[in-house]
Amino acid sequence: MRVQRPEARKGSRGLVFPSLIVSCQARADNPLHGPHFMAAMALAVEQGGARGIRANGTEDIQAIRAITYLPIIGINKRWVEGYEVYITPDFEAAKEVAEAGADVIALDATARPRPKESLAELIHLIHAELGKTVLADVSTLEEGLYAAQLGADFIATTLSGYTPYSPKTEGPDFDLIQQLVAGVGVPVIAEGRFWTLEEVSKAFDLGASAVVVGTAITNPREITRRLVQGVPV
Repeated sequence: MRVQRPEARKGSRGLVFPSLIVSCQARADNPLHGPHFMAAMALAVEQGGARGIRANGTEDIQAIRAITYLPIIGINKRWVEGYEVYITPDFEAAKEVAEAGADVIALDATARPRPKESLAELIHLIHAELGKTVLADVSTLEEGLYAAQLGADFIATTLSGYTPYSPKTEGPDFDLIQQLVAGVGVPVIAEGRFWTLEEVSKAFDLGASAVVVGTAITNPREITRRLVQGVPV
């Protein structure tokens, strides 16, 4: 694997708009799980034209930072008993991925109960103590407006369809993208169930500053399962 030039690892790098951001993640049951594979994936999508990476956990982020100059949106998935919020749920989780090399900290900004700090406290601490920008993953317009009011630097549609009270759509939630663009006053990042070039283009037409794509690029198992449906029985 190529070792990136040393200067590429220095300092924080901001997100570039408009851009395609690729989520390089693999669950524990996926054959591509692990920092070596995610770093290779990040390098591949960089070569393909991605302008940012979304990654989970300290090991993956460290490995990706070592081989690419692209800005990294870092998350830290932690499951706390009794709480549904698991994407960077507290300051400790945020601090770990910041120290691992993330440039932007993404977190669950839904209205659901949180295990430690309030959303307002967490956004403040990430800004004041870590010096990082915050990407708020939301599921509704109201959550996006509130997160922006609290100082989130970017709002993402990541959790639309993944909370009990948000609409379930087969593809991206274009209505939410449009509503957020019109209302929040900060860059809107479209994420969730993007599969086609046409969907990506539509998000930008609606005013999204960036689009995050994950499974459709980085999960060969799910891509294969999707295409196998077209094989005659």
